[in-house]
Amino acid sequence: MSQSVSSVAPAAFDSEAGAKLSALRRTKFLATAALVLCVVVFAMAKSFESTYPWLGFVAAFAEAATIGGLADWYAVVALFKRPLGLPIPHTAIIPANQSRIADNLGRFIEVNFLAPEPVREKLADVDFAALVADWLADAERAAGLSRFVVRLVPQTLAAIEQSGLRGFVTSRMLEQIDKVPLAPLAAELLSALTDDRRHQKLFDEFTRVIGRFLNDEEALATMREKIREELPSLFNLFRADAYLLKKIVASAGSLLDEVRADPDHPMRAEFDRFAHSFIERLRTSKQYAKRAEKLKRDFLARPEVKALAGDMWQSLSVFIEQDARAENSIVREHLANMFVEVGRHLAGDPQIRADMNQGFVVALSSFVESQKSGVSTFIADQVKRWDLAQLTRLIEMNIGRDLQYIRFNGMIIGGLAGLVLYTAELLFLAG
Repeated sequence: MSQSVSSVAPAAFDSEAGAKLSALRRTKFLATAALVLCVVVFAMAKSFESTYPWLGFVAAFAEAATIGGLADWYAVVALFKRPLGLPIPHTAIIPANQSRIADNLGRFIEVNFLAPEPVREKLADVDFAALVADWLADAERAAGLSRFVVRLVPQTLAAIEQSGLRGFVTSRMLEQIDKVPLAPLAAELLSALTDDRRHQKLFDEFTRVIGRFLNDEEALATMREKIREELPSLFNLFRADAYLLKKIVASAGSLLDEVRADPDHPMRAEFDRFAHSFIERLRTSKQYAKRAEKLKRDFLARPEVKALAGDMWQSLSVFIEQDARAENSIVREHLANMFVEVGRHLAGDPQIRADMNQGFVVALSSFVESQKSGVSTFIADQVKRWDLAQLTRLIEMNIGRDLQYIRFNGMIIGGLAGLVLYTAELLFLAG
């Protein structure tokens, strides 16, 4: 009970509650004084009625007003406690029905305030996305959020490492790569390369490589040796090998220069046909597909690939941990800027905000729907824990003044009813 009293007391005894309590006491005093006045008027009117017959009307009014006032006093008091402490049935209604009031109050709030439609309508009035956008767009808040995220990243990486999730993700990634047909994918990539003739740049680079090869002394010496081996000995006496090599190199160099200078050279067209033919075979040939799949499986099966994935993960973890401890963290700075940009873009895109708000409404309304029975039970339990005296005092303090006016009304209505009945009695006797 002490816990319940302490939970209610701060709300019951603030300055506003003190004003309500003073007004209630003043109204109670006036209602009681009016009832006493009715009794006094009734007694005096009865005493002088034989001398002044018209006082019979006053006595009838005062008598009925007294009865009405007493009846309403009883009704008001019976709500909160037993009148005069007597064990009269159906009195102290609120204390006697605390549990039922608590359950009904919780059920009333659940049915009327936490129903799906009112909740959705109320949530729809809130622009959650705008609140998020304003919050993120603030540079200081974004920086604070980035610091919080960066502090959690090393712990997250450590948890992933200890849980074996890294190995699982690596295995799953390799499995998914293994399921991707390599030949059609390579054909699409090469098609994108040939669409705007970028493959011709590769061809130009290939001609430059050959040109550098033809100018390499060691390469020329090797070629001259091969030519000498193929020529008859007589030709070698006249150094025909050097002459042939010089002609070959000069002709090849001249041809390569022509190809690089002429974008419509026949060799370029031939390279185009070769490239398109190769792409088409990659796309349609089963033999090429089998070879590509074998190459892919052999590559993925190599231990170096799995070791590479582990090294990449380790390098990433070390970088993030070191950066998180740095005073001028790069990750933290970029995260803060990203959060600010997200907030600004979100503020300027009404469609995304509308979609986000709809998502918030669905999620929060579903949460309220799943938890509303618990809210009802919580409210009921809290009301049941309230101290009876404090609960009664709290209710009386908030509605008791209006109830006291019922006593005034009871005296007035009762007095008028008594006056009417007295008048009707006199008319009936006179008749």
